[in-house]
Amino acid sequence: MSKSDNTAAFAATIGIGFHDPALLTQALTHRSFVNENEGDGDGRDNERLEFLGDAVLDLIVADMLYRKYPHVDEGELTQLRAALVKTESLAHLGRNCRLGEFLRIGHGEELTGGRGRLTILCRAFEAVIGAIYLDQGMEAAADFVVPPLLALLEDIIQTGAHIDARSELQERIQARLNITPDYRVTSAEGPEHEKEFRVEVAIGDRLIGSGSGGSKRAAAQEAARAALKRLEAGELPEALLEDL
Repeated sequence: MSKSDNTAAFAATIGIGFHDPALLTQALTHRSFVNENEGDGDGRDNERLEFLGDAVLDLIVADMLYRKYPHVDEGELTQLRAALVKTESLAHLGRNCRLGEFLRIGHGEELTGGRGRLTILCRAFEAVIGAIYLDQGMEAAADFVVPPLLALLEDIIQTGAHIDARSELQERIQARLNITPDYRVTSAEGPEHEKEFRVEVAIGDRLIGSGSGGSKRAAAQEAARAALKRLEAGELPEALLEDL
């Protein structure tokens, strides 16, 4: 598929006609593609658009939450915003609009699963927001991202994904066993600037949860969340449950 066909196909997928399709092409271009194709176009990757899109998204999310929850305090609004804009959430939104299929990435990145990598999808999604903002303004960017954000927000609230799972797990384990859960990184895949981490949490030598994320902190939160779910569902080993 040619550059113009690829751009047009993604524009059709998200239902937006661009006045300047070059902006969308740039948003879909990963640095690995530019590194391997120095003579292609103007050699611009999506990192500047990602920078812009990140700021635009923060404002859209803050405005959305402020208006939707007029009686919620700043602390909880901050937690909800963090849950909405974290790497895993934005990668999920990117997958929902088939973003990975249309990315221009290098051959090496392709071979290592780059189209599905959380950090690549997250940053490309932010770049698309930046491209829409430059091409059509803030209202168009909000029209694109608010509906899926609202659906994601409902899921976040239902599952408690905005709660600091690591702190909650530590409080519960320390109160009942007087020990601190131990977190360890078990893998880190991808290039240095786009690693995905896998973290396990254990009590003593017993594994109680694991999770993945675009940072060690995010992966640890997912591991703690998995452990809390197991604890609440009664799935932890009986030897631990006797004391919990």
